[in-house]
Amino acid sequence: MPTIALEACEARHKPALEALFQLYTHDFSDFWAGTDRGELGEDGRFPDYPYLDSYWSEPNRWPYLLRVDGHVAGFVLINDFAHSGRPLDFSVAEFFVVRKHRRGGVGRAAARAAIASRPGQWELAVARKNAAAQLFWRGVAAELGAPGTVEERDHDDDLWNGLIVRFMVA
Repeated sequence: MPTIALEACEARHKPALEALFQLYTHDFSDFWAGTDRGELGEDGRFPDYPYLDSYWSEPNRWPYLLRVDGHVAGFVLINDFAHSGRPLDFSVAEFFVVRKHRRGGVGRAAARAAIASRPGQWELAVARKNAAAQLFWRGVAAELGAPGTVEERDHDDDLWNGLIVRFMVA
C-alpha cells in the first residue's frame, strides 16, 4: 500500500486545487448529460469552483490536498454546510482522487484520515446519479460511524437532490 497523507492546503496551493477541480468537474460531467451544467468555456476550461476562495476566508472550512507517496493525487474539502438542513458539525463538501489511484484503498484511507479525527455529527451528500460514490460513502459511514448512528435518506429539495448519509464519529 502506498503512503497516503492529507496535507492542510494553504492559499499558495490554490492553483493546484484549481487544476484538480478541472479533472473533478470533467468526471462529474458524465452525470450532467442533457443539462446546461458542465459546459466548457471558450478557453476550454470548466467554470471555476465558486466556493474555493471561501476555504481561506471563512471559518469552518478545511481544504486538504491528498498525497500518495508524496505526489498530489486529489483533495478533500470539509465544511459545516448541511444539505439536509439538520444540525451537524462536519460535511465532506468535495472529495476527489485522480483515476490512477482509485479502487486500491487510497480513497478509503483519505476519507478515514479526513473524518476519523473529527468527533461529531457528519453528513455526506452524494449525487443521485453517482452510484459508485454512493457505495463508497455508505462503506465509509459504516466503518467510521458509531454503532447505531448511521442513517440514510433520499433527499430532493432546494438544498440537495440525492443520497444523504449522516453518522456520528465518537
